[in-house]
Amino acid sequence: MKKEYTSAPLPFQGQKRGFVNAFKTVLADCPEDITIVDLFGGSGLLSHTAKSVKPHARVVYNDYDDYHLRLDSIENTNAILRDIREMAREVPRERRIPQAVKDKILKRLLRETGYVDYITLSSSLLFSMEYSTSIEGLRSEAMYNKVRLTDYPMPEGYLAGVEIVHKDYRDLFEEHKKTDNVIFIVDPPYLSTDTSSYKVPGWWSLSEYLDVLSVIKDTSFVYFTSDKSDIVELCAWIGNNGGDNPFSGAQKITRKVQINVDSTYTDIMLYKL
Repeated sequence: MKKEYTSAPLPFQGQKRGFVNAFKTVLADCPEDITIVDLFGGSGLLSHTAKSVKPHARVVYNDYDDYHLRLDSIENTNAILRDIREMAREVPRERRIPQAVKDKILKRLLRETGYVDYITLSSSLLFSMEYSTSIEGLRSEAMYNKVRLTDYPMPEGYLAGVEIVHKDYRDLFEEHKKTDNVIFIVDPPYLSTDTSSYKVPGWWSLSEYLDVLSVIKDTSFVYFTSDKSDIVELCAWIGNNGGDNPFSGAQKITRKVQINVDSTYTDIMLYKL
């Protein structure tokens, strides 16, 4: 029996594990032969979930960030982490790794001839939500002993039956916008989010964020955002002042996200079938 994942097999900034059950409920009302296009595929968790719920559907996963390379390299990543775990064995958990040990870790990475998954390594060596994509990035950061204590399991069947493409979301939308019986999963980086762990680093600007709204006009969609962006409020204001609100008629599901003891925000899923 195919395993159903409730979170991505490897760390990924912004994966939607908190919405998996709500997403399943939305898909349950869709036809069995629907085409599901995941425009911002990320970790592939939503595509995986879609294929699990609708095994006869065509699911297109836009792996723009080459997450599949990280999955294919789990065995090598585990080997690297085993070596790092040994190097840091005398460092207390969650404490800063001394420079001498850090230098050994960096030398180990420099010797590596295979693929190095710096994002996964970052989750074992850097503060939460901090990611590096290169040896230079790790060298410039303080390291902490958060090294995973066990190997990452092999992601057997995680993307089985899913079509994997690597395209700009606009090109992929153009390919499928006239497809019969199609729904688009739209999960762009949140507004003003640091996208340094993504394929194209930088900050996701307001104009880029607004451009995405063109793909949900007159389509069936599941769209993700948060109250930090105010995009839903902005579109409601536009609709109330004579413009087109792309979310008009959409259903909304929310969940509170705890950042720390004093800070929370609201994650939002809107859908229209």
